Amino acid sequence: MSDTMTGPARAGRPGTTAARWRTGPRLRRFLLLLHIASAGAWLGIDIVLGLLVLAAFGSGDDLGAAAALTGIGHFATWPLAATGLVCLATGVLLGLGTKYGLVRYWWVAVKLVLNVVLVTLVVALLSPGVRELTEGTRASLTDGRPLPEFTDMAFPPIVSTTAVLVAMTLSVFKPWGRVRRAAR
Repeated sequence: MSDTMTGPARAGRPGTTAARWRTGPRLRRFLLLLHIASAGAWLGIDIVLGLLVLAAFGSGDDLGAAAALTGIGHFATWPLAATGLVCLATGVLLGLGTKYGLVRYWWVAVKLVLNVVLVTLVVALLSPGVRELTEGTRASLTDGRPLPEFTDMAFPPIVSTTAVLVAMTLSVFKPWGRVRRAAR
């Protein structure tokens, strides 16, 4: 059996049809596996990021806190962005190629919005903030200055972990039903 198939699908009006891309069973399973693996990796990275932030807060000395903050700099941005983009791409492909669609069901639409918002936050806010934090930490180690303020770093792992867990919960329970089109 082929990995993709096309067939008629309703285009919005009674009596009209349009070709719609559908995934075959093998491709759908592969995309679903990648989607679940990337979401799991995303959750794991968020948890490790949270643990590094806790280590920085709980460290009794500046050297231990600096080590944790430097670890955040190496770990937080590109792996989060990469897993988020893989999760987004596989989710879009699954939405387009299966009966769930991208905005046909509320739970899928909410997951899509969460994913886009989180990836945007990683690229637009977290990445520059982590870069600044890492440079400040290195400068404090070489120049003997105090460590930069890092209390804001507690929020990204909390927000992202919560959002990813909400998205996973939506995938399991599939609440709210279909998005209804407005009557014309």
